[in-house]
Amino acid sequence: MELSSEYFGVSRLQLMENAGQSIAAEVASRFKPDKTRVTIFCGSGGNGGDGFVAARHLVCLGFRVDVVLAGKSEDTMNEETWKNWLTLQALKDVVALHEVYDSSLVPSVKADVVVDALLGIGLKGALRPPLLQLVRKINKMKAFRLSVDVPTGLDSDSGSVFDEAVRADLTVTFHRVKPGLAKAKAKKHVGELLVRGIGLPHEFERFAGPGDVSILTKPRLAEAHKGDFGRLLVVGGSEVFSGAPALVALAALRTGVDLTYIAAPQKIAHTISSMSPDLITVKLEGEHLNPRNASVIKRYMEMSTAVVMGPGLGLHNETRDAVMKILDMMEEEKAPLLLDADGLKAFAESKRKVGLPLVLTPHAGEYQLLTGKQPSRDLEKRVEEVRKTARKLGAVVLLKGPVDVISDGKRVKLNFTGNPGMTVGGTGDVLSGIVGTFLAQQVDPFEAAVAGAFINGAAGDFVQSEKGDHMVPTDIVDWIPRVMKNPMSHIKVRKSVPKGR
Repeated sequence: MELSSEYFGVSRLQLMENAGQSIAAEVASRFKPDKTRVTIFCGSGGNGGDGFVAARHLVCLGFRVDVVLAGKSEDTMNEETWKNWLTLQALKDVVALHEVYDSSLVPSVKADVVVDALLGIGLKGALRPPLLQLVRKINKMKAFRLSVDVPTGLDSDSGSVFDEAVRADLTVTFHRVKPGLAKAKAKKHVGELLVRGIGLPHEFERFAGPGDVSILTKPRLAEAHKGDFGRLLVVGGSEVFSGAPALVALAALRTGVDLTYIAAPQKIAHTISSMSPDLITVKLEGEHLNPRNASVIKRYMEMSTAVVMGPGLGLHNETRDAVMKILDMMEEEKAPLLLDADGLKAFAESKRKVGLPLVLTPHAGEYQLLTGKQPSRDLEKRVEEVRKTARKLGAVVLLKGPVDVISDGKRVKLNFTGNPGMTVGGTGDVLSGIVGTFLAQQVDPFEAAVAGAFINGAAGDFVQSEKGDHMVPTDIVDWIPRVMKNPMSHIKVRKSVPKGR
């Protein structure tokens, strides 16, 4: 969320300043400066940066302050945290600084107030030295304990404690309550709970941004194997549209899926194979998808972790029947499915709720087939229409348009990336490949659709900045890795920001 906030104009340095100032203000509202010594335990990430800012403000208010840093100052600090650490370096005459990069270096500080700014929401497992020793130190100190955002050692989502956690008298969390803090089992660690604003507008939560991409990117470990990052089956292609499924697969490979299989009629499959050596094709009997292909498709379905069905299929009666038969098979497998183009049109004839993770990516005309009416021109009305459709179908709906609307029936996000040059045929197939990859990597379908919409549109914006409106979909495919590597870079070519939504 903070990354997306910076994308929309509120920097992480601003947010850190506001968070730290609110912590200092809370301490000052409860204790007198001339009678209170404060020790702030800081990590080397953003939570620690909040602590550094709090230290500066408390010094300004007349408090005596110690800062204990877990680790070496030159290690792992982000830019915002590092800037605030450098500020404290200039205040060494009034702020005592301790660097604890070994358990033996835990200082014997005394305090009336202890501020825990070690980890926040950054917990990934049991605490390691010297964090574990510092948490134990905090809990032993006879002082008022205040945790910043989340008590260190507490999982912010589940409220669970892996090993040991700070037992706070007060937790000041920012923007909104993290789910784990509200759990009954977390109460003895959270203490009193306050929520403070830090200048992060709630409206930003509705907008797709770089943060929606960065949370989905997975590191590739040295011991990774083929298939660890997903296997995607693409069912599509016909005599007229052989390029559509190829674009899906190429986009998926560029997004990071390990394997793609394209199931297409035999002649079409040979054509697709000739397009690129990167493409694996499954040759289906007949001139178009038909129910007789079901057994072959099922075999590859069982080898895959997600399916994209529809691009370039055509609308033969046999093809419609095959789509519904495959859908029935997929309900048994429970594998995630994305339906687009002709697959979506075939599904629209039944419009039934299905028992599997499902993403639908209609444009306005296809949405009319799904619902019986054109989407409203008014954005807020369109949002509610898409939300109701998603709830009714039990699916994630990504309505493509000048502003993409994505909903799972409860949550809604708007995506503002993209440009009119992307009306060229094939850009929707690229989108399907991107979203399909995230589904194959077991990403939540709503999050997959939001990130996919942002990446596809941002890649298209970069292409337009290079070539104007003279783009082809393979241009967008080539930009996918660059957007994923640095989604914030899109700010360089963004032409507008959301207006008062």
